[in-house]
Amino acid sequence: MTLTAWLSLLAICCLGAMSPGPSLAVVLKQTVGNSRRHGLAASWFHAAGVGLWAFATISGLAILVEQSEIAFKIITWLGAGYLAWIGVKAIRAGRSGNLEVESTEKGTILSAGFEGAMISVLNPKLAIFFIALFSQFISPDAGIVDQLIMTATAALVDGIWYSIVALLLSHGPVLKALQRRSQLVNRLTGGILIALAARVVTL
Repeated sequence: MTLTAWLSLLAICCLGAMSPGPSLAVVLKQTVGNSRRHGLAASWFHAAGVGLWAFATISGLAILVEQSEIAFKIITWLGAGYLAWIGVKAIRAGRSGNLEVESTEKGTILSAGFEGAMISVLNPKLAIFFIALFSQFISPDAGIVDQLIMTATAALVDGIWYSIVALLLSHGPVLKALQRRSQLVNRLTGGILIALAARVVTL
């Protein structure tokens, strides 16, 4: 892969990662509701899920998902159900006000990571995104090194972007302001996630 091609790939991956959606909502929920480490765990486990989709696309597995309506619908409904479940949990936590950073009931780092991973793993639209993206860069003579570079680029960009989000939210007046409004943040986050789940189901 040439440097020019890689820079083009990098730019598109950056734009994809920065697009607001359920991933941002989950990182926000974990950082504000729990801690910086929870937000970072959600970020990098989410990136691992993105990397899996990227690798699956390059190896041709994602094409099967796109061409199999049943497989696509199953993954879509699982993803919608998971989004709705997280949304309900966020609203209930916001109502009880127990998502303060110092709360003894906050989730574990592993559970935050699992939540981040599931948001990306149960999102079949990533397969379509990567099919559209990688088809512009994969050539018949592309070797394993090129494939690994493309996979690593997608995963690292995603992890770094959401890590930046988590780090910015966990410092200074921004975090304090969000913590003071933690119930509102959680209710808004939960509402967004449920709305996204409903949108997936009704499309």
